Amino acid sequence: MNAAGKKKIAFLGTGLMGAPMARRLLGAGFPVTVWNRDIAKAEPLAAAGARLARDPAEAVDGADVVFTMLSDGSAVEDVLFAKGAAEAISQGATVIDTSSIAPPVAKDHAKRLADLGIAHVDAPVSGGVVGAEAGSLAIMAGGDAAVIQGLAEVFAPLGRVTHVGPSGAGQICKLANQQIVAITIGAVAEAMMLVEAGGASREKFREAIRGGFAESRILELHGQRMVERRFEPGGPSRLQLKDLNTVASMAETYGLELPLTADVRAAFDTFVQAGNGELDHSALLLHLEKINHRKGA
Repeated sequence: MNAAGKKKIAFLGTGLMGAPMARRLLGAGFPVTVWNRDIAKAEPLAAAGARLARDPAEAVDGADVVFTMLSDGSAVEDVLFAKGAAEAISQGATVIDTSSIAPPVAKDHAKRLADLGIAHVDAPVSGGVVGAEAGSLAIMAGGDAAVIQGLAEVFAPLGRVTHVGPSGAGQICKLANQQIVAITIGAVAEAMMLVEAGGASREKFREAIRGGFAESRILELHGQRMVERRFEPGGPSRLQLKDLNTVASMAETYGLELPLTADVRAAFDTFVQAGNGELDHSALLLHLEKINHRKGA
């Protein structure tokens, strides 16, 4: 801890989500060291008081808490273990992995870190860039309850944390969250197609149903994106597909049939394979317009 009693934090991965999360921690008075593969994405945080590290091992040196916010399980594996970060983390420290990865991978990381005397919490988040900037993320934490409770001050600037179960539980809850997000995006997009085909305004349709049973954050935020045709990524479609592929893998492991998820996964797969992986997942509307041979408004 520093002189003010604040835990020293290392933040590995300062992209779309990581940068605003690190900025929130800096704003709450935590000393934060940041690292990113592309250092240009980390440099703006220096102006907010962060220390820049040249590599992950340097970033985690002396840290009480190490956050990872990386693209997938392979990236987390590479940064923690191949690049030597885990060996440089002090015993008694905690790794909080806010990346969205497969539950078995999270469990494996937890075991390997425990062997080094390091606690691990899988704590993926929901709320997108807007939630990261506002500090209103939904944080699904898997791991030891006492460890998570002891990190309340660290989680507070980021959003609302819920302990959902043992190691890996955070990741399975995030996958379930991504199921709901993807299926709901698909439902809103299909509804937009229907109302326009029937002669109604997409914008007025969205206004009309706000506050009713169909109200949701997806309708509020992504419905507005669809109306405005503003598809710069808050959540890239390629990452939505990555999560849906992991859902499919876990469903096979558990012997589950999830037909709605399978349908929306197929739609995202076609959309991403067509070169649209960097568009926001709300851009699934464009896929529906294409298969219906309709040009967007």
